[in-house]
Amino acid sequence: MTLLIKLIFTLSVLFYTSLSLAADKQPNIVILYADDLGMGDLGSFNKNSANKSKIPTPNLDQLATQGLSFTDAHSSSAICTPSRYALLTGRYHWRKFHGIVKSFEPSVFDAKRLTLPEMLQKKGYTTAAIGKWHLGWDWDAIRKPNRAQDGVGPDDFDWSKPIPDGPTAHGFDYYFGDTVINFPPYVWIENDKVLQVPDTMVDETLWKNKEGKMEYRKGPMITGWDPYENIPTTTQKGIEYITEKAKQDKPFFLYFAYPSPHAPIIPNDEFDNTSKAGPYGDLIVETDDSIGKLLAAIKAAGIEDTTLVIFSSDNGPEHYAYLRDEKFDHWSSGDFRGLKRDIYEGGHRVPTIVRWPDHVPKNTQTNELMSQIDFMATIANVVGFDLPDNAAEDSYNLLPLWTGESSKGSRRSLVHNTFKDDYAIRSEGWTLIDAKSGNQNRRMQRFNYSAWQKKHGYVTDDNDKGQLFDMKSDAGQRNNIIEKHPEKANDLLKKLEQIQSQGFSAPRLQNN
Repeated sequence: MTLLIKLIFTLSVLFYTSLSLAADKQPNIVILYADDLGMGDLGSFNKNSANKSKIPTPNLDQLATQGLSFTDAHSSSAICTPSRYALLTGRYHWRKFHGIVKSFEPSVFDAKRLTLPEMLQKKGYTTAAIGKWHLGWDWDAIRKPNRAQDGVGPDDFDWSKPIPDGPTAHGFDYYFGDTVINFPPYVWIENDKVLQVPDTMVDETLWKNKEGKMEYRKGPMITGWDPYENIPTTTQKGIEYITEKAKQDKPFFLYFAYPSPHAPIIPNDEFDNTSKAGPYGDLIVETDDSIGKLLAAIKAAGIEDTTLVIFSSDNGPEHYAYLRDEKFDHWSSGDFRGLKRDIYEGGHRVPTIVRWPDHVPKNTQTNELMSQIDFMATIANVVGFDLPDNAAEDSYNLLPLWTGESSKGSRRSLVHNTFKDDYAIRSEGWTLIDAKSGNQNRRMQRFNYSAWQKKHGYVTDDNDKGQLFDMKSDAGQRNNIIEKHPEKANDLLKKLEQIQSQGFSAPRLQNN
């Protein structure tokens, strides 16, 4: 009897220990990152808007019903590279740089800079990046010594060598992608090596273009390269990664970065005319379809309840949106002014959804202010990681807002920037644009911008004193009231200068 009691006791301890471990198990984390997708492009974000989306996005709309949607979420920049850097470091990009990484340029990461995947590795995660990188590599390490430093031909590089300082050098255990769909080299890269040797130069006339320009940069390509294969190929890699890692005991982190709906706007033929917003809309339908397949893989693997999924976009839509609005009556920035590159809201306010079953309330929406910079501190709280003082200097822990523990977020201010000398600051319901205009898109002159202004009720309000908007009553930024409230503009300017000069803005560092 004594032995039986001991056996029952032992089994009970093991049972409750296993329950405790299951309860404490870290969630898998998946970030789905679109490219140049705006606030007006998803149906679930425009139900009550006069600017209804003409693009069906059933999978993202369903994801919104399963989690929390942020209607006032922002990327750090209104262009690609800086936003990705900020998301993966929890730091304003402008503390280090402003522009994009161009063809064959080096990494933007300092060796000692803690990244989100490195943080998760320290907590026992396996990590992967699939798709667009656009954060630089050490291409000079494989450049042949007898070749010019500005050479971009297939014979200028030793393709047999590993390419250093890419994703696997900054926290990712695995990488698969083509680094940037419209930048060379045009070849699949796995981890730090090309899968085939480029043997020719890119020729964009090989492929059918469906909207705008292909935007291809000169450089080496493999014979037979087909950019139409990008989304299908990376989607399959994502499905395989999720399926494989779900079988392991360790949690995983997947950063899946789409090339779409960035140019080249080339939806596969099966998606033609699936939207009422032209090929751009059709490409979003294809992107949504891919997201549906990845979410289905998560469900099929039996890990839906233990996986935190985050969807967002790196910035607002490209300048082709002006013509799209004219032709299809679809404004990709929704209720907001501005596009990619602009420091008006449409340049950096992006649709964002968070799903984490039994932690994040279903079918909820918040208009609390959030930045992609906040992902790092929030996820650090999720996994129980103590951020050092020299990491994620601008990242806010918004987990109480995500989980519904608090209806109010802790972020009250946010700096917007694309180019070096022009900034905007959002604080306590006000936005100051410390520039003559929030329009940073030099290409808008190609279109009938005055007709767009008239259609949407805007006037030209360039002002050497800057621009001030009351976001509570004028989120569309139509009425510049800087002349009426110079004292408020001055207060915001001082706050902007403080954030810029002190080198951090995260609450945890304020009293250090």
